Amino acid sequence: MHAEVGDWLIVNSHSEGRPVRRAAIIGVGTDGQPPYTVRWTDTDREALVFPGPDADVVSAAAQAERDHAESERIRQLQSAITTRAGRR
Repeated sequence: MHAEVGDWLIVNSHSEGRPVRRAAIIGVGTDGQPPYTVRWTDTDREALVFPGPDADVVSAAAQAERDHAESERIRQLQSAITTRAGRR
């Protein structure tokens, strides 16, 4: 696993009801290898992490694209709800 400062660490949950966790990578080991220093988005806490097999590193650009796509899906859903509510 390789990362750069500014990338994102995504930890997928395989348990029902547990969310995916996301952390900004703010420090990396030698040659971009773990351990990574991260800031978790859900707690705003920093931690030193050795990612497991359930984790992925996503570049800052790829995460920005994912966030934009998610925002667009939410906007479309809100628009559909508003349109349906207006028909009643």
